[in-house]
Amino acid sequence: MSTTRKATAQPLEAPLHPLLKTLNQLSSWAAIRTAASAKPAERSARTLIGAVAGTHAALIADISAAVRGTTPEVLSLIIAPTDRQAEDLAAALRSYLPAADIALFPAWETLPHERLSPRSDTVGRRLQVLRAMTGEPSSRPQVVIAPVRAVIQPIVTGIEKLEPVHLVRGEEYPFKDVVRGLNDAAYSRVDLVAKRGEYAVRGGIIDVFPPTATTPVRLEFFGDELDEMRHFSVADQRTLSGGGELTELTLLPCRELLITPEVMSRAARLKADYPAAATMLEKIAGGIYVEGMESLTPLLIESMNTLTELLPAGSMIINVEPERVRARAEDLVATNEEFLAAAWDTSAEADAVAPIDLGQLRMSDSGFRTIDQTTAQALEAKLSWWEITELVTDADLLEDAAAGALENQSIADAIEDGIDAYTVNATPATAFNGSVERMLSQVGDLIQQQWTVLALTNGRGSTDRLIDLFHSGEGAPAVPAARRTSLEADPAGDLEHGIVEVCEAPASAGFLIEEAKLAVFTEAELLGRRGTYAPRGAAGQKFKTRRRRNAVDPLALNPGDYVVHERHGIGRFVEMTSRPVAGASPVNGVQPMKEYLVIEYAPAKRGGAPDRLFVPSDQLDLISNYVGGENPSLSKMGGSDWAKTKSRARKAVKEIAADLVKLYSARQASRGHAFAADTPWQRELEESFPYNETPDQLTAIHEVKEDMEKEIPMDRLISGDVGFGKTEVAVRAAFKAVQDGKQVAVLVPTTLLAQQHYETFSERFSGFPVKIRVLSRFQKAKETRQITEEIASGAVDVVIGTHRILSDSVVFKGLGLVIIDEEQRFGVEHKEKLKQMRTNVDVLAMSATPIPRTLEMSLTGIRETSTLATAPEERHPVLTFVGPRTDSQITAAIRRELMREGQVFFVHNRVADIDDVAAEIGKLVPEARIATAHGRMSESRLEQIIVDFWERRFDVLVCTTIVETGLDISNANTLIVDHAQNYGLSQLHQLRGRVGRGRERAYAYFLYPVDKTLGEIAHERLKAVATHNELGAGLQLAMKDLEIRGAGNLLGGEQSGHIAGVGFDLYLRLVGEAVANYRGEKEEREVETKIDLPVNAHIPHTYIDSERLRLQAYRQIAAADTEEKIAEAREELVDRYGELPEAVENLLAVATVRMHARAAGIHELVVLGPKVRVVTATPLPESRQMRLKRVYPGSTHAQPKGMDTWLTLVPRPKTMPVGGKDLVDGAMLQWAEKFINSIYSEKPQALEE
Repeated sequence: MSTTRKATAQPLEAPLHPLLKTLNQLSSWAAIRTAASAKPAERSARTLIGAVAGTHAALIADISAAVRGTTPEVLSLIIAPTDRQAEDLAAALRSYLPAADIALFPAWETLPHERLSPRSDTVGRRLQVLRAMTGEPSSRPQVVIAPVRAVIQPIVTGIEKLEPVHLVRGEEYPFKDVVRGLNDAAYSRVDLVAKRGEYAVRGGIIDVFPPTATTPVRLEFFGDELDEMRHFSVADQRTLSGGGELTELTLLPCRELLITPEVMSRAARLKADYPAAATMLEKIAGGIYVEGMESLTPLLIESMNTLTELLPAGSMIINVEPERVRARAEDLVATNEEFLAAAWDTSAEADAVAPIDLGQLRMSDSGFRTIDQTTAQALEAKLSWWEITELVTDADLLEDAAAGALENQSIADAIEDGIDAYTVNATPATAFNGSVERMLSQVGDLIQQQWTVLALTNGRGSTDRLIDLFHSGEGAPAVPAARRTSLEADPAGDLEHGIVEVCEAPASAGFLIEEAKLAVFTEAELLGRRGTYAPRGAAGQKFKTRRRRNAVDPLALNPGDYVVHERHGIGRFVEMTSRPVAGASPVNGVQPMKEYLVIEYAPAKRGGAPDRLFVPSDQLDLISNYVGGENPSLSKMGGSDWAKTKSRARKAVKEIAADLVKLYSARQASRGHAFAADTPWQRELEESFPYNETPDQLTAIHEVKEDMEKEIPMDRLISGDVGFGKTEVAVRAAFKAVQDGKQVAVLVPTTLLAQQHYETFSERFSGFPVKIRVLSRFQKAKETRQITEEIASGAVDVVIGTHRILSDSVVFKGLGLVIIDEEQRFGVEHKEKLKQMRTNVDVLAMSATPIPRTLEMSLTGIRETSTLATAPEERHPVLTFVGPRTDSQITAAIRRELMREGQVFFVHNRVADIDDVAAEIGKLVPEARIATAHGRMSESRLEQIIVDFWERRFDVLVCTTIVETGLDISNANTLIVDHAQNYGLSQLHQLRGRVGRGRERAYAYFLYPVDKTLGEIAHERLKAVATHNELGAGLQLAMKDLEIRGAGNLLGGEQSGHIAGVGFDLYLRLVGEAVANYRGEKEEREVETKIDLPVNAHIPHTYIDSERLRLQAYRQIAAADTEEKIAEAREELVDRYGELPEAVENLLAVATVRMHARAAGIHELVVLGPKVRVVTATPLPESRQMRLKRVYPGSTHAQPKGMDTWLTLVPRPKTMPVGGKDLVDGAMLQWAEKFINSIYSEKPQALEE
């Protein structure tokens, strides 16, 4: 058997792509292309190519084009070691092939036997690729890239033929069939669409979030005709502007295992045979989709195959970095086996956790295949299996490697002719590590020798900067350089000699080829900046981002929840109920109804029944969720206790307001530096940000820059959870200051944060002439002295450090901006020093404890605040397990994380035996490097351990709840909490927030002792934390808890007692009132206006059937106190739920009447028997009283005895003066409007009398 054989096919014409055209001048490259272009039957089955990493994308593009050129219906499958490398390769290939010819086939983020379903967007993308691969030959992609995990995991046979739901605007579809279709395609029905794979039905509207879309879509039907399709935003549920009209929509299934009649009957038969999976099987038999049902696939499905079996005959497989691919595949197989072997408890609570062991079935069918099995199967199917390695680039060694590859007998048997071997004689490009002079000199030498030099960048800013650098020479001779619009042939033409062509094109590494006199450099090598090409949003999905609209915040009340009524105090929510409208007669046989919230208060008499208050749905603005202590005591209705509590809080709040206003006045009087507008370098820095900015981030950046460009010193607070993008705002502000020749001090509470910020700032500023230094206790005395001298001389642009920066020995030459991270964690003396600093430099403070929106509004102008409340796109919900603690489970969880090269937080909150727990873990997972951390350690020891963990010197950190705040370790994606039953709900959410910050899927395990009986409360708490694992719903609890802390930090800790007394939302309202008072603004006491008219004004269940969404709509209408807000509420209701029924139109009309009544000072407008009763605080002027009696005969106006209010009684209006019926509904509302306008408004309108 020969190990090499040269292809006999005739050389092809050179490709049109300029770079590939140049590369084809290499004899070895042309030979590879020729070999690839042979007909499938004549092509070498196994080929090994040695080539440096920078050439891989070009090689793959050329090989796949040659394969496709001979046999148009085939494609090339590229196997990469990891998901990240697959994504990077796909991005690099876009420089050579049209985007439509490249498909990325993602892997599940779960193991085959876990009771966890893969994410619906992963499933959608996989199905999209499978349909394209096996569809019409003309629409097949040229290249499919997949991580090895996706290649060795079996797929349900026939999955590529699953029919999506396809809709075209203007066509007719029976509405029920569309809903059934979505159900069959495994979409989950919810009342509010927030995640991919969900849908909601409201009247003739269907909201659906396709698994492959970036935003959900609203489908509006007119009867059975699909009248309209439009994108809407998850945050506020409103239609997105600028999205354009959709004309058709394809909705792919959200699962790879769909429930068909065959699957249901099989599940019913197998229930008895598999007791561990009986609950799941029973639900599937009933047609219900269950989390993790994919683990039962081998039981419920006839057969499974792999990705390679779906490739068209004659296709090519290219295995990139085969050594790493093999190691990765072996790890996956081993981890999967280990995970199965873990003795997971299958009690009722752990039922959602335990992986399913299907006995012998699992080995043969559903587990990962080995790489050898995959190779042998591919070769048997007459597919070519080529490999590109960068380990062997020497031609002789390559032949030995090719021979060695045949030692595996199963593969050797599948090949008759041996392995071909080729080498591309290229070397990796030199990395200049930011040395501009060296870079210019070496690139200049290449140009003089008439080399073709290409510089590839990630954005326009870098391209401009590089061209400037080449032209200016910066200490070395200038180098001729020009922008190249594209790597494509047309319109840019061939590559030129004697000039550097700078072009925007993603590439992971550069290379040099002596034979072709070709040098390709990337931005990373030339400027020392790591290239990143995270996709900035999906193509074609450009919507106008609304700057900060209010997000939908349904008043999610469950029976038993505590609420605060502004007048009556703290009560307990019982239910929502409907009652007939008093005094209203039936309309068309239907009795007008009104909805009420029933709230329970403490009994008036000891031992008596609790008092109940019925709050009309149009007064929901007086009610808020109680957030404060764990279990507050209920107020007495109309009792004096509540009034006293409220006045105590009001008094305490006045002191804060005075301090805040003093601070504000001092700042307004001082003058600072007004920074210049953005420079081209600023734009370049901002373009190099590898992620999509969130709307909140864009707003915050805009606000910070506006502040910096003013003469008054900036004092802005940016708040938002860790990972929501505060640092990027700080990076841009610091860069802006440095551009103006000013120094920046970044002040942080811990050495770890100093290190983290140093890394981030250094990476973002790499390639720019910005000098950054760190000052913390990790520096030796000599180094510290040197740094302080550099600061004083102005040699340092940005200094990042702990409170050392505040010491008297640190003197700045020209300080322009101070950035303070986690300001609340500094002591009193440090805060004093900061106050002195604040007077004439710009200050940007950052806090991970969010500042509530209400507080932000009440403090506006005193301390400018920007809130980051939108989670970044890449963050995914953390997969949460709750169950009893077993050794095998802990072992499996830690090993699965180590396999991803990740790290683990193990939280054990007892210092006494924390070392024993660490030793126990060491025995379970001997290969793991373990450290312990707790609050009783010395500060320096604790910091050192945490820094070491962040630098990946340990795999597992066994620690107390010190990880709860501030730590941002994106590589730690597994959290295990021991004795989880002892933690509060918000604490568990806080802990869970420490993981899931990177692109990897994160896991949280909340474990309780096997032998311990859980109390009812602990059981409920753990159940709640397991079910609320979405970013939004679960976070709300933690955020509320955090907001109290945030408010406490900003306003002083002693306020927390008052917050618990009156509840959070009302407390903030009091702060707002007090601040307005101190600033000399007239304190407007809100007039509470009661409107009770015979009007059918409510939201019917047929219009909004979900109670929480109905509550939210009522609350929005009740809070609408201007024409604009009422119009906005109407617009939102129509957009989200369809045309308004008459009862909802009436409800909005009642809101308008209340708004006018409130403006006119009316406290009450109520129909009582034959009269309309109007109550005001002041009497009507005499002229108005005369007018009242003239226009509304029989009316009276007087002050009742002993009352401080005035009462007007007007005869109840009728359709006709004599014999007419009582006015109701719209007619009654029109009468009320006219009445208020003619008698009570400031400028009475003339009426036809």
